[in-house]
Amino acid sequence: MIIAIGTKNPTKVNAVKAAFSSLLPGEFISINVPSNVSAQPLTDNETMTGAINRAKNALKEADGQIGVGLEGGVVKSELGYFLCNWGAIVDEHMQPIVAGGSRIVIPEEVGAQVFSGLELGDVMDHYVEKHNVRQNEGAIGIFTNGCVNRTEMFTQLAKLLVGQYLYKTSKAY
Repeated sequence: MIIAIGTKNPTKVNAVKAAFSSLLPGEFISINVPSNVSAQPLTDNETMTGAINRAKNALKEADGQIGVGLEGGVVKSELGYFLCNWGAIVDEHMQPIVAGGSRIVIPEEVGAQVFSGLELGDVMDHYVEKHNVRQNEGAIGIFTNGCVNRTEMFTQLAKLLVGQYLYKTSKAY
């Protein structure tokens, strides 16, 4: 089975491999594909749509049996700005399977910069004076003081996806 992952970002690729390997073995192919949403999603719906689009585009481009898309975003609420993340699995035979992941509030100044048009990864690189936070610990790692890193966050999300997939494919539809 070819499992196409809609990104080359190592945190997301490693998360899918960690979640899927023992439950749904296959050949993993990571491929950069568009999310067909903004570079920085700012709503749950946009972030979820980006994950679904990445999964569909990866499935098509890699000619696989399953496509997986993971997307991170920032949302604003009355309590402040929150990290959000969504994932999706698609195949040719069923509707997309979708799951949402962890959320934490982020500093007002970071959220405001994102909502002014900057990408979270770029804001974080400047905020912590470090390079390429998005491919390492991520904002989640910074703001949880290292208790949860980006790969761990996306691994939990990928487990929610593969678990649903295995449940649905074990049932007769």
